[in-house]
Amino acid sequence: QVQLVESGGGLVQPGGSLRLSCAASGVTLDYSVIGWFRQAPGKEREAISCISSTDGTTYYRDSVKGRFTISRDKTTSTVYLQMNSLKPEDTAVYYCATDLNGRSTWRCRNPKEYDYWGQGTQVTVSS
Repeated sequence: QVQLVESGGGLVQPGGSLRLSCAASGVTLDYSVIGWFRQAPGKEREAISCISSTDGTTYYRDSVKGRFTISRDKTTSTVYLQMNSLKPEDTAVYYCATDLNGRSTWRCRNPKEYDYWGQGTQVTVSS
């Protein structure tokens, strides 16, 4: 069984921080690409950040550069998204996904590249 489980979402005030986790089971994340996406109600899904376990490269959407950091723990097959200086426009459901054949992040913004998706975790930034 292959499963991705997101956690760490919640309600936070503007300027606050959250750390999202994506735990993988039933599959190794070695030599794969893991992506974080988000989707607000009535809006299209957008790629936030990606990381390659193969070459170590990362990608960040312009709107989160300097605020979000993606990382991975190879031992626990977990990928993290540290989110700082959160803004109301960051409010969305956040999803992680894995491309088991991925090697680099050059095409990680395309959701069609991913094999498995988590169920999502809600992030709400509000006063």
